[in-house]
Amino acid sequence: MRKRSWGFVAAGLLVALVLAGVVSNYASSHPDGLDSSLLKGCTVNADDEITGGSCPAQQARDHELADSPLADYGIRGVDNGFLSTGLSGVAGVLLTFAVGGGLFWLLRGRRPAGGDGQPAGTDGGARDDRQPAGTAG
Repeated sequence: MRKRSWGFVAAGLLVALVLAGVVSNYASSHPDGLDSSLLKGCTVNADDEITGGSCPAQQARDHELADSPLADYGIRGVDNGFLSTGLSGVAGVLLTFAVGGGLFWLLRGRRPAGGDGQPAGTDGGARDDRQPAGTAG
């Protein structure tokens, strides 16, 4: 990868880390469309606990990974909510970048034996779409 490309990737990674680490803490805490539709028919208190009525959310159970280190947009063991959310976002970005970068590295195109950076069979010059003499086009 050229030096200019590395700068672009590094800048993109930096922006993603800032968004995940800082800006994610300012996301809305109100339920999204799915959560609010599952609560229709129930009454909910200030702590978002169902206090009465009948709705699909009453059958909700914890996920199998609810006790995992990065569950609920935070890091288990970090008591500061702002820091916990920011660190989990940064960890998610770095993990995604590592997996994506690894896949790109595995699937990248190989350079020809000459190593001149040109795909095999090209001279890097202008393209000539003319048909050779005596061929049907």
